[in-house]
Amino acid sequence: MSNKENKKKKLRGEGRRVRSLDPMNYVAPYIMKTRTDSTNYIEGRFDVGKCDAYIKEKRAAGLTEFGYMHIIVAAYTRMLSQHPEINRFIRGQKIYARNCIEFMIVVKREMKVNAPETCVKLIFPPESTAEDIYKMLNSEIETARNSESSFDDTAKLLNYIPGLVLKSAMWFINLFDYFGWLPRKLTKLSPFHGSFAITSMASLGIPPIYHHLYNFGNIPVFLAFGNKYVVYEPKSDGSVEKFKYMDYRVTCDERIADGHAYSVAMRLLNHLVRNPELLDSPPEKVIEDIP
Repeated sequence: MSNKENKKKKLRGEGRRVRSLDPMNYVAPYIMKTRTDSTNYIEGRFDVGKCDAYIKEKRAAGLTEFGYMHIIVAAYTRMLSQHPEINRFIRGQKIYARNCIEFMIVVKREMKVNAPETCVKLIFPPESTAEDIYKMLNSEIETARNSESSFDDTAKLLNYIPGLVLKSAMWFINLFDYFGWLPRKLTKLSPFHGSFAITSMASLGIPPIYHHLYNFGNIPVFLAFGNKYVVYEPKSDGSVEKFKYMDYRVTCDERIADGHAYSVAMRLLNHLVRNPELLDSPPEKVIEDIP
């Protein structure tokens, strides 16, 4: 690789340009310039019939706080390891393949109305198992709840800047982000840059929402899930079968991949949540994105 290519790779930081898509894929970001323009919505429900027993098994094995969040994050991480097209992002009207799986979640320090929130960001290896996800995620959440993060420090610093100056500063930050000139250190801290974000409405006791995407940064997918519930469904022989489901809502950037890619990826995500034991072993192979 030449020095020029190395320099470009360093500037991109989070990923590399995807250059082998159909022409329409490259035109779309110039027509739909922001994630607001290009937002699609997916709704569905996870079949969680096996999850309670799986969670009980994990807790008995010492993962005492293991729960649905760990299953869904682990399943999504596994899905991205097999469908890297859902891990792309848009920068400067160009499509990039992300070079890592970067997860963001907002955490309340206490379950109180006025309790402060903080952001937790993690990079998961694509080979991660459910236990790996549990250990990394719980460790980071525990740290975030007991001490201020680097993001909190940055937000406090910005809070001291007068409004008009901050508005101008954000214009320059957006400009640098557009060209990929923001230091990787900053994008690792930013809750607006990453592969996906997840929020649990179950902990709030409300149905899942369609969470908006941010025009700043590059997170292409936001997934929200709600409480589990029981449904009794009739069978062809006249009997009734009991099922446990959990509703979810996904907000996604349609510019990074077509509808077929999203549908195949979501089917795999549903399959993994329906069969969580598959998350106990690393994937047989990690799929790389196209050139």
